[in-house]
Amino acid sequence: MGYLREDLPVGHPDFGRIRICSCRQADVRARVRDRLFSLSHLDQLEDLTFDTFEPRGRMGLGEMQQVSLERAHNQARNFASTLQGWLLLQGGYGTGKTHLAAAIANFSVSMGVPSLFITVPDLLDALRMAYNAEETTFEERFEEIRAAPLLIMDDFGTQNATEWAQEKLFQILNYRYINKLPLVITTNLTLKQIEGRMRSRLGDPELVTHVKIMAPDYRRPADATGHPELSSLDQHTDQTFGTWRERRGEKLSPNDLKSLDEAYRAAQEFTEKPVGWLVFNGPYGCGKTHLAAAIANYHAAQGVSTLFVYVPDLLDHLRATFSPNSAVTYDHRFEDVRTTPLLILDDLGAQTATPWAKEKLYQLFNYRYNARLSTVITTVYGTNEIDERLSARMVDRRICRIYSINAPGYRGGSQPARRATSRKR
Repeated sequence: MGYLREDLPVGHPDFGRIRICSCRQADVRARVRDRLFSLSHLDQLEDLTFDTFEPRGRMGLGEMQQVSLERAHNQARNFASTLQGWLLLQGGYGTGKTHLAAAIANFSVSMGVPSLFITVPDLLDALRMAYNAEETTFEERFEEIRAAPLLIMDDFGTQNATEWAQEKLFQILNYRYINKLPLVITTNLTLKQIEGRMRSRLGDPELVTHVKIMAPDYRRPADATGHPELSSLDQHTDQTFGTWRERRGEKLSPNDLKSLDEAYRAAQEFTEKPVGWLVFNGPYGCGKTHLAAAIANYHAAQGVSTLFVYVPDLLDHLRATFSPNSAVTYDHRFEDVRTTPLLILDDLGAQTATPWAKEKLYQLFNYRYNARLSTVITTVYGTNEIDERLSARMVDRRICRIYSINAPGYRGGSQPARRATSRKR
């Protein structure tokens, strides 16, 4: 029959256990390998290998983005050669996560390791269809997936978050966690956005190697912000340090010119060393948005993930995530904003002062304040006119520098501009 039962004493852990005879093991392994390969559709991804992956990304990426890609490539190669532990690849769409995951699968298959590469929605569909399949049972298909010698789950988090789906995914992760079976997961979610039981497994530093890819979507070569749907920087591409106007022909007062010069130098210094927070306040049209955009344009050109956003637009984007038709959750959107390496908030104070808006802005300010993340803020208001929880962060001289531009709004030409009615400071 091709099976063996060893002659062992009662009480032995393997007493009564049937095992496959060596004469059939090779055939069984071949059948398992073929079934997993058919589920994987790896023939459609055969060109996604380590040799076709650009470890430093496309031309024009910044040093931070190139380093994150190179680290992800090195970790993926190391995992493929050892198949030890778990590898979690995190990043936005189009950053190369799927390429590296498929490269691991293709390498492992070439070495004779039965491997299953599958997107999470397809995995769940395969389980659902097994309920009515004639050639296999649900239990057989489920065991086939969770016990695969190498399992690669692509697009983790895109599945429908039904209780059944969450339960099946946890069972798969928990089984592989207990048995220390190699696993690769790609996701655009943060750990905080993943269901708690699964997060506890994925957060184990002794088992899981966590790699975050910070490169932008390679399908958007013109975008370096990392947040094309949020950023309004494309409306300010002409506002650079090279296009900054001296405004000395407007017959401004020495005090006005001094405030402009100090703000300009502060913007340049921050650009060279973007540490802490920088705040520009002054009347509309005085140049504060130009300086903030110049900082953003410089760093975006260097490949640094930069988000330049008009504050009312930011709040609108956050509100939109509550719509049933939203393609992104509120948690995901807010996490993108508050953790971006360089955040520029234009026109703080122009937003509707609802309790919800105040709370969201405070959460954003508080996170970046505690994490010491580089932030630039423009506003027409003085710190005494802004919500006290926000201003408390802005007036901390250990992290923030404030520059008031006294010059009136620029109106073009060389005629002296009428001074805008200033708010009481």
